[in-house]
Amino acid sequence: MEGLRQVRLTLPTADMAGNPLAGVELVRVLHLPLGLTRPTPEEVFSRGEVVLERRRPDLPGPGDTLLMDLKSVQRPQGWIVLVAVRLGNVPGSPSEVLAWMDPGL
Repeated sequence: MEGLRQVRLTLPTADMAGNPLAGVELVRVLHLPLGLTRPTPEEVFSRGEVVLERRRPDLPGPGDTLLMDLKSVQRPQGWIVLVAVRLGNVPGSPSEVLAWMDPGL
């Protein structure tokens, strides 16, 4: 996290099989409401709601840094992950799970 509503991430340079990545089509932010325990990245990815997407050509190249402003995400307390998606709608591994605080705080 970079501040309360910004996330800085480095886009991947390889796909899940380890092959060089020619580019990222989009980056998704997924949100899962607060539960009793901290979920795994895969749980947020599989059960979460897509709350923000940033698409090409507004993305840097593989290995470069992207700063995402999440001020428009109006969801209750919970968890978020970020996922880079390559051409063909093939998602990469979700990021670590980040806590999401109520925007009203």
